Amino acid sequence: MIEENLLLILVALPFAAALATSTMSPRAHDAAAWVSGLFLAAGGVVLALLHGAIGAGQVVRGQIGWVPALGLDLSFRMDGFVWLFVSLIFGIGSLVLIYARYYLSKTDPVPRFYAFLMAFTGAMVGVVLSGNILMLVVFWELTSILSFLLIGYWHQGQAARDGARMALIVTGAGGLCLLLAMILLGQIVGSHDLDRVLASGDLVRAHPLYPLVLGLFLIGCFTKSAQMPFHFWLPGAMAAPTPVSAFLHSATMVKAGVFLLVRFSPVLGQTDLWFHLVTGTGMATLVLGAFLAIFRHDLKGLLAYSTISHLGLITALAGIGSDGAILAAIFHLLNHAVFKASLFMAAGIIDHETGTRDMRRLGGLRHAMPVTASLAIVASAAMAGVPLLNGFLSKEMFFAAAADWNNGSWLDNALPYWAVLAGAFSVAYSLRFIASVFFGPVATDLPRSPHEPPALMRRPVEALVLICLLVGILPGLTLGPVLHLAAVSVLGPDLPYTDIALWHGLTLPLAMSCVALVAGVGLHALFHAAIARGPEGPPLLHRLRAQKLFERTMFLLTWTLPRLGLRLFGTERLQPQLRLIVLLALAKYHRFAAVILLGGAGAVTCLTFAWLSAPDLAVTQLLVEIVTTVLLLLGLRWLPKRREEIAADRLLPARLRRARDFVIAGTVGIGLAAVAHVMMTWPLIPNVGDWFLRNAYHEGGGTNVVNVILVDFRAFDTFGEITVLAIVGITVFALLRRFRPAPESTTRTEEEAGLRDPTLAHALLVPSVIMRWMFPVLIVLAAILFFRGHDLPGGGFSAGVTVSIAILLQYLGHDLRWVEARLTVLPIRWMGVGLLIAGGTGLGAFVFGHPFLTAHARYVDLPLIGQVPAATALIFDAGVFALVLGVTVLMLIALAHQSLRIARLRERDRAAQKEREAA
Repeated sequence: MIEENLLLILVALPFAAALATSTMSPRAHDAAAWVSGLFLAAGGVVLALLHGAIGAGQVVRGQIGWVPALGLDLSFRMDGFVWLFVSLIFGIGSLVLIYARYYLSKTDPVPRFYAFLMAFTGAMVGVVLSGNILMLVVFWELTSILSFLLIGYWHQGQAARDGARMALIVTGAGGLCLLLAMILLGQIVGSHDLDRVLASGDLVRAHPLYPLVLGLFLIGCFTKSAQMPFHFWLPGAMAAPTPVSAFLHSATMVKAGVFLLVRFSPVLGQTDLWFHLVTGTGMATLVLGAFLAIFRHDLKGLLAYSTISHLGLITALAGIGSDGAILAAIFHLLNHAVFKASLFMAAGIIDHETGTRDMRRLGGLRHAMPVTASLAIVASAAMAGVPLLNGFLSKEMFFAAAADWNNGSWLDNALPYWAVLAGAFSVAYSLRFIASVFFGPVATDLPRSPHEPPALMRRPVEALVLICLLVGILPGLTLGPVLHLAAVSVLGPDLPYTDIALWHGLTLPLAMSCVALVAGVGLHALFHAAIARGPEGPPLLHRLRAQKLFERTMFLLTWTLPRLGLRLFGTERLQPQLRLIVLLALAKYHRFAAVILLGGAGAVTCLTFAWLSAPDLAVTQLLVEIVTTVLLLLGLRWLPKRREEIAADRLLPARLRRARDFVIAGTVGIGLAAVAHVMMTWPLIPNVGDWFLRNAYHEGGGTNVVNVILVDFRAFDTFGEITVLAIVGITVFALLRRFRPAPESTTRTEEEAGLRDPTLAHALLVPSVIMRWMFPVLIVLAAILFFRGHDLPGGGFSAGVTVSIAILLQYLGHDLRWVEARLTVLPIRWMGVGLLIAGGTGLGAFVFGHPFLTAHARYVDLPLIGQVPAATALIFDAGVFALVLGVTVLMLIALAHQSLRIARLRERDRAAQKEREAA
């Protein structure tokens, strides 16, 4: 039980850190760093406490019920492989926190950065710890969203926005493929539990859907780990701050794909299809990434392509799938994270202290930055696979796996040659990194005078380089037992212990390492000068950029083809579009008449609810109709005028079209009316409503059955609906922010032109006073509706709409600036608070061991009042109230602020007129 609670705490810690830092002032740089660091340190303590059980070979599990009927549980599990990966996440994350404290500018909103980083850490921990494959995909997609926010942290730059968008589209689309694969896996196995899936390898491989599942699964993994042909998003993501690159793009996010390949290799592997697809893709990515890295002039660009190459190496090992290959994949996964994170940090230090990352402008920095140079040289040597460093050991294990016989195919026979070629390229780009930056003539035209960074900014690099040395010299003592635990978790308990040592004698892998080292040195000696003079990219291919192809493809899909379809099949008239969508057309379309008819239909619906003894629905419908009608009328104010005089309207084709529309509209309208009449007059039969009527009071503590259903029995549905409502509100607000009224809508109406300004201020004096007086009355009415909603008609939704009407009346009866000077409404915060209250109420049920959104009702004794009914559903209803209020006021503000734009335009026109008159 203790281990289970520790596991749940481990998942919650990063998200708690994100929540804590997100509430801090933008200037609280040190506080945000300390809080984040303390939470990660607590995670390290939890990992240390769990190591005893993990070291004993146990699998620690923790579970929280979510939607058991759908197989959705917050299920977490930790074995040796997971413990090692989570340790990597927390360890590299802690070092990145220290580094970021000194890297980021004082003008940056640092707490927001730490909040994003901690939330991403939590998502990565969720991916690794998930014991349910569907929840794994949820965390997987969450990493894509949060990486979008981190890559675009410096959103004022076009490169950051483009890189973030491209990464989100590629990895998000891959996540959808992974979701389909996991759904199919669950159907094949009969469960979404990860342990059952991992134990069902023979069943999955023998199933007819295995090729489809494998293809979808690999697309998800390849997009996340930047494998060909999806590798292009990673170089674009280098626009992110260097701490993000050091964490996401070397140690965590890009490792999620290869982690999943290793994790699921016992289930989906051990087939020729797996071998050729995974190993072939990995080897192609390994060679191509290493080749392209040689020609990059940007420091982070070189490291990005080298990361792609090393991810291809791990992918190829997962595809080979032998015991030695899986062990080598896990080993290199760790080694690469260590030396690549240190190199990214070193590149950030160089950029921070010199003002450039262009290797053609850098040179001789070993004189001005000797300590940084020494650290970067050691890390680069580890990347190249130089002996006595960690990269040499795992790369030699890769050579051994590549040289072993697997299945005798052409790909199997070519593996040793591809491996040596990629190793030579790796040595070449590592040497170029060292020679171009730290040796040669001292650079004199740098934007800043280079010097060593603050000591604490360099400490994370020193720690990582020390790990490279310790693992390289003493691999058996430092990582041997932990690696064996991780490999046993993947391959099974029968795996023999592998002695990882620095010297195994004169072997074929050692010879391959020597050939790669010599060939790489030779390549650098022959071509480094020509490469430095050349363009950014390989000869003949430097103009072919995958990023540009992606942008053109997206432009084709989102702009060119839609416009072509609109030109071929579209129409500017509303009627044909509606007819194609829902087979409904209006006889003679008129905006104002349409709003009146829509309001009339709502009023009739309200009367119907009242007639059928549904007062709660009637009240809600009436309030909603008031708000929507007024908002639609406000929106009509800014639409362009319709051209009434169209000669073609008098011709026979136009008359026939209107007659056809009238017939369709009448038929559909009468048909719907008939269906509604039949349903309302049909004799009542026993149904689920009878159960709600019998159990609303005993189970939900309320006599208003409709409200009890919404906030208790079907609260999860309501939670989803208010989430969608929040998304809709933000979307409408975003669209209206970009909306600009037609020029003809900016002119004064005839009524406005006939009034002088002083008179206009008093034209609605009496109605405006009444509207102002109505504000406190409506607030009290909203309070009554809210507090009595569990037993009488009302509730949080009705109360939220009522307060919105009170605010709406103030905007209608007074000047916009007058209202906002006296009434401050922050609708986004209302929406956020509403969602937090609703979600927090549901999570509160977990504290008492109940499923999400389980409500509790009882009577409480209040002094001088006596027994009062109380239910936790009232707190959930408060969240509904806040969100409905926020969404409605948000749209109201967006519409009302159009008048401010018009006022500015009129002032500009008057000023221009005065200038012309003066001239």
